[in-house]
Amino acid sequence: MSSPTAAPAPGLALLDNPAWASLTGPHAALAVGDGPARRYAPDVSPFAGLADPLDARCWDALAGLVPEGDAVVVTGPGVVAAPGWQLVEHVPGVQLVATRPLDPGPTGDLRRLDADDPADVAAMLDLTSRTRPGPFLPRTATLGTYLGLRAPDGTLVAMAGERLHPAGWTEISAVCTDPAWQGRGYAARLVAAVAAGVVARGERVLLHTGADNTRAIRLYEHLGFALRTTTSFVLVTPQEHR
Repeated sequence: MSSPTAAPAPGLALLDNPAWASLTGPHAALAVGDGPARRYAPDVSPFAGLADPLDARCWDALAGLVPEGDAVVVTGPGVVAAPGWQLVEHVPGVQLVATRPLDPGPTGDLRRLDADDPADVAAMLDLTSRTRPGPFLPRTATLGTYLGLRAPDGTLVAMAGERLHPAGWTEISAVCTDPAWQGRGYAARLVAAVAAGVVARGERVLLHTGADNTRAIRLYEHLGFALRTTTSFVLVTPQEHR
């Protein structure tokens, strides 16, 4: 795979700490905590944000938001677990931003998935449990717009939606297609359709994926995304909970 071309990034420092920018910005009403650490409710998203990931006081504040048996994801370039925290998993990632408008083409067969509809939520949980695009929980769909494609029998076979929401930006996430329905361009169409909705409200689009997910990176580059930075996702829990 050729190396992605870095996108110009003037004034984009908030994207280095996207969960914190989201939880203290457009998603503030969804935040748990009001100090130098915030997190989403455990049934919404495992993401947590720190005002300064290098400040032990922020990690101490976060520990008070993580009950025994729970773990949170902290993300950002070079983020590592602080002393007093157990690293459960570390996933190297990349952050990409859209560099041109994305054309979704015909959208008549795309349907909005309703976070308040138990049938839609069950279908989303079923699809993401089989395809594993990343954490998807019972109330994840409350974070933004989710679109899906269904088979003739009504089964949800592909979806994409919105997750983190730093001011002026929206992250596209949960991009997945049932293996039996891959190769039909569904992921590209859904990403472009979600992105078009983001742009229509005057925001820009970003997304994350694993650094080793070369297939997804190639797709996103083809659609018009470019690498902004490498990043890390660390799943951590306080050592006192071990």
